Amino acid sequence: MAHSPFKGVIPALVTPFRDGAVDEKAFVALVERQIAGGVHGLVPVGTTGETATLSHDEHKRVVELCVQTARGRVPVIAGAGSNSTAEAIELVAHAKAVGADAALVVSPYYVRPSQEGVYQHYKAINDAVQLPVLVYNVPGRTGSDIANETLERLSKLPNIVGIKDATGDLTRASFQRIMCGPDWVMLSGDDPTALGYVAHGGHGVISVTSNVAPDACATFINACLNGEWETALYWQDRLVRLHKALFLDASPSPTKFAMAHLGLCEADVRLPIAPCSDAVKPAILEAMREAGLV
Repeated sequence: MAHSPFKGVIPALVTPFRDGAVDEKAFVALVERQIAGGVHGLVPVGTTGETATLSHDEHKRVVELCVQTARGRVPVIAGAGSNSTAEAIELVAHAKAVGADAALVVSPYYVRPSQEGVYQHYKAINDAVQLPVLVYNVPGRTGSDIANETLERLSKLPNIVGIKDATGDLTRASFQRIMCGPDWVMLSGDDPTALGYVAHGGHGVISVTSNVAPDACATFINACLNGEWETALYWQDRLVRLHKALFLDASPSPTKFAMAHLGLCEADVRLPIAPCSDAVKPAILEAMREAGLV
């Protein structure tokens, strides 16, 4: 297994809002709660951090705040993706400047580039900034998929170090491991299938559920990484309904509802994400009970 600093459970942090602005105090408290819960890293301003509706100044401020709060206790992998290569380079450069340990760069969304376009996008970032980059493949959101053959090419670039794979396709993980080699960092981007992903050779998960249940998610992934599959299965069964419940409405509105219920932050989201619908709230609360949270 790769001796990478990027492994275990790494929350894709929500960005708390209050009165339309980023709630910095709540964000700092969330980071502290995650670290206390035993997480192995932090991802500010990813999809769950509502990066799509943050201004550039807000985006950069949240990354800075995350780095300052973490103080090197766990690595910070800053969300830094864009559908414009030049803009992605700017965000990765900023992440490096403020002391992030790596950047998480989603493949260009909406424009649907060819595989060659995807390769050149990441190569341009690799050439422009000396910072480890994790490729983020989430075809359901971007409209394009990154082929394993493209990842194999990218794995040969010095600053492209691994992937967040949110496809839920476990067979591709095995092929990727073979194609990209032992140093390629493999993180699941899909909580429900993280158990299988680690069994296929993955190193951990960038988790939505960890926002709500950091201790349980850390315990679960530690069991997976230690090959304690019986313990892992116990935690999988306690958490799997919560994994699913947090996507019963557009993410991250259910996660913010759950966190507000625990008194961690307001439930506020930004349009076009609408507040969590009342219809799904009972299922979320029931899943939280099953996970031992309420």
